[in-house]
Amino acid sequence: MNCVNLYQPGQLVSMTLVSFDKGEEISTHAAGGDAMATVLEGTGRFTVGGEVFILTAGDALIMPKDIPHAVYGEERFKMQLTVSF
Repeated sequence: MNCVNLYQPGQLVSMTLVSFDKGEEISTHAAGGDAMATVLEGTGRFTVGGEVFILTAGDALIMPKDIPHAVYGEERFKMQLTVSF
């Protein structure tokens, strides 16, 4: 079994579970670290650098550091957000 070493000198990794109701959103912003969203259930719309992505359960998306992005609940959905600073 291969494991990823999350310990990196000077680097912080944050993991958060986020849930959205239908129509709920996080407006456009940029993060200070690379972020990966993994949809656990439902459907979310992600806009990254002006490009729109519709994700459903099992889909993942990278949102690079300093690139504007937004998230919108097309329906109720949950995602795991992992950010590396």
